[in-house]
Amino acid sequence: MDEKDLLSRIHSLVDEEHRLRDSAEHTAETRTRMDDLEAQLDQCWDLLRQRRARRQYDEDPDAAEVRPKSEVEGYLQ
Repeated sequence: MDEKDLLSRIHSLVDEEHRLRDSAEHTAETRTRMDDLEAQLDQCWDLLRQRRARRQYDEDPDAAEVRPKSEVEGYLQ
């Protein structure tokens, strides 16, 4: 997945998250989906940062890999 694809995926996930947050109904299912979206966003942002760092240091950005949700959700912001 290149940077353009990653940014498109991020925008798509953010749009869905906003739709769910703006909806009047917040069920357990909705909350579970929002949690999943947040985790996916964390992974996408992490992958994007990895790719950019690799490019900056003349390494192959395609060698960046998606890290597990448990790892990226533990990062401090």
